[in-house]
Amino acid sequence: MSAIAGIYHRNNDLISQESVMSLLECLSPYQADDTRSWKKDNVVLISHTQWITPESVGEQLPYYDYEKQLAITADAIIDNREELFRKLHIHDTESMITDSELILLAYEKWEEEAPKFLVGDFSFVIWDERKQQLFAARDFSGNRTLYFYKDDRTFSFCTAINPLFSLPYVKKEINEEWLAEFLAIPITFESTDASSTVYKAIQQVPPSHSITVGDNTFQLKRYCTLNRQETLRLKSNEEYEAAFYEVFQQAVNSKLRTRKKVGAHLSGGLDSGSVASFASRTLSKENKKLHTFSYVPIDGFQDWSPKSRVANEKPLIQSTVQYVGNIEDNYFNFEEKSPFSEIDEWLDIVETPYKFYENSFWLKGIYEQAAKQGMGVLLNGQRGNWTVSWGPALDYQAKLLKRANLGSLLREVHLYSRQLGVNKSRVFPVVAKKAFPKVHSLLSKKSPPPFTPFINPDFAQKFRVYDKLKQHGVNTNGLLDKSAYEIKRIQFAEPYYWSINGTYTTKLSLHHSLWDRDPTNDLRVVRFCLSIPENQFVQNGQDRSLIRRTTKGFLPDDIRLNQRVRGVQGADGIQRMTSDWSLFMNEMESVTKADFMSGYVDMAVVKSAMENLRNNPRPEYAFHHDFRVLMRSLILYRFMKRLI
Repeated sequence: MSAIAGIYHRNNDLISQESVMSLLECLSPYQADDTRSWKKDNVVLISHTQWITPESVGEQLPYYDYEKQLAITADAIIDNREELFRKLHIHDTESMITDSELILLAYEKWEEEAPKFLVGDFSFVIWDERKQQLFAARDFSGNRTLYFYKDDRTFSFCTAINPLFSLPYVKKEINEEWLAEFLAIPITFESTDASSTVYKAIQQVPPSHSITVGDNTFQLKRYCTLNRQETLRLKSNEEYEAAFYEVFQQAVNSKLRTRKKVGAHLSGGLDSGSVASFASRTLSKENKKLHTFSYVPIDGFQDWSPKSRVANEKPLIQSTVQYVGNIEDNYFNFEEKSPFSEIDEWLDIVETPYKFYENSFWLKGIYEQAAKQGMGVLLNGQRGNWTVSWGPALDYQAKLLKRANLGSLLREVHLYSRQLGVNKSRVFPVVAKKAFPKVHSLLSKKSPPPFTPFINPDFAQKFRVYDKLKQHGVNTNGLLDKSAYEIKRIQFAEPYYWSINGTYTTKLSLHHSLWDRDPTNDLRVVRFCLSIPENQFVQNGQDRSLIRRTTKGFLPDDIRLNQRVRGVQGADGIQRMTSDWSLFMNEMESVTKADFMSGYVDMAVVKSAMENLRNNPRPEYAFHHDFRVLMRSLILYRFMKRLI
C-alpha cells in the first residue's frame, strides 16, 4: 500500500528536483516504511510505501524493469494472485512476487486491457518507455483514489489532492459546478461527474476506468461494466449455496493477507457477521485470532429509535462473537467524540467537504483503535446489502404483483407475514405502494416531508443543477421514488455512487497504515451475486434468503434469521453534542453572516433550521432534515474558510 505520485512533462522538458522534493514533502505526514522516487528525463514516479502484506516487505517502489522498459508505481493489493500466476505462467518458486510486479507482468501481456484481469483494491501508474506514454487505472469500485492535473504540457498525479498544489502550475480554485451538485443532492454521494472534484484544476480517475496519456493524447476508458451478467442456472438451493460459499470464502481468505494482525468492523447484522465468521474459521487454522471493533452509544443514551431499529447492537454483537469463536472483541463508545468535534480532522483527512457526519466520529475512532492494536487489515461488509445479503422481500412481492403472478404473491405475503408476526392486511398496502407508487401518491392523503433544499436558488440556476440531476435520475427531494431493483441497477451502473467510500477509506488507511477491505465488494462476489436468479435471494417469505441459508452453522439463529430489527449507527449524535450545543449554534451564526457562504447556501433555510433546533437539541433529531442542513452548512463553511 502506498501514497503514489508523479509528473510527466508531455513537452519533453526535464523535471526539476524541486518539484520532486515538493511532492515528497507533502506526502511525509503519512506513515511509511519506505519512500523512493524514480526519474528519467521528463518522467518521475514516486512511492511513499507502507508494507501491509508479507510480499510487500522490502518492496522497491517505484520499480523499473530494464528489459521490458516499463516502470510502475502502485497503491495496490491484488487478490486473485493464484489465477494470475496461472495465466502469466508464474512458477510456485516465485510465489513471493510483489503485487506491483504482478501488475507490470499483466500489463506486459495484456497492455491496456490489463485492469480487466485484476481483482483487488488498486490504483497504479505505468510508464511505458517504448510507447512513450503513461497508463493508469483505478479498481472497479474506486477503493483507492487517484487524482490528477493535466494541461498541454504536464500531467501530474497523486493519491491525495493537496500534494498536487505544491506544484507551481496547479491553482487552488473551487469547482462551483461540483459544489452545486454536492449541495443539491440529498444523499451522501457528491456529483454525477465521477471524474470531477471540489477543485477546478484537479480531476480523478473514476472507478472502473483507465487513462492513457501521451505527448499529444489523453484517453479515458471504462474497462469494467457489471450489469450484464449471464444468469447462473443450477439445479437446487443446495447447489447455489455451495457455489456462493466457495466464492465468498475465497474472497474473505484473499483479504486476510497481511503481515500484521487482522481486524474487522462488527455490528449486529448479517453482513459484518458473515465476514467475521468466515474470517475467524480461516484464521483459526493459522492459529491467529480475529480482532473485532464495534461502536456502541454513549453511556446514558436515550434510545429514541423505533422498535424496528436497534441503536445499541452490543447484545447482538456478543451473540455473534460467542457463537463464532476465535474472536477478540472490542467495544468503543468514543465518549469524547461527536459529529461536531471531528469536523476539522475529517477535512484534513478527506481534503474535501463531506456529508457522512452521522458516522464520522466512530469511523475514525475505530481506525485509530485498530491501528493502536497493530492491525494491518480491517475487514468490513459495507456493500453487502447490494451483494451477499441482497433480497428485498417487499420489492420482490411488488414485482410479483405487477406481473399478476397472484399465486406466488399470496404465498410469499402469507409466509412473510407469519415470519414477522404481523397481519397480512398490513403487508398488502405496502406491497401495492411499491408496485404502483404513482397511483399511491395520488390517493394518499399524507406523505413524508421532503428534504428541504438549502442550496442558494440563484447558484442552483447558474449551473442548471436540478436539470442535470434530473437527467441522471437523481431524486432531489430526499424521498424514495425508485424500487430497490432500480436503485441496485444504478449502484452498479454508475461509478460515482461509490467513489466517496474509496475517498475516506484510502485516506484513513494512509494515516493509520491500515487497509480497509470488503469481501462483500470483491469483484468475484459481485459478479456471482449479479448472476443469481432473484428467487434465490427471496423465497418462502424470507428476505436475504441466500446468505441466511448459507450461514447456517456459521452464525447464531438470532442473527441469521432476524427479520424484525436492524441496527442503526449514529443515533446518539445529538446527545454527544449537548455540551457543545451553544458553541455549535454560535458558529452557525457565523455561517449565516459569512459573505462567502451566502452565494452558495440559502440562508433563509439555514436560519429556519437554527430556530427549530436552537433551544431544542432533542436526541431524535439526529437524522432530522434541519440538523442535516446545519451540519452540512457548517462543514462547507469550515472547508471554505481554509481557502480564504
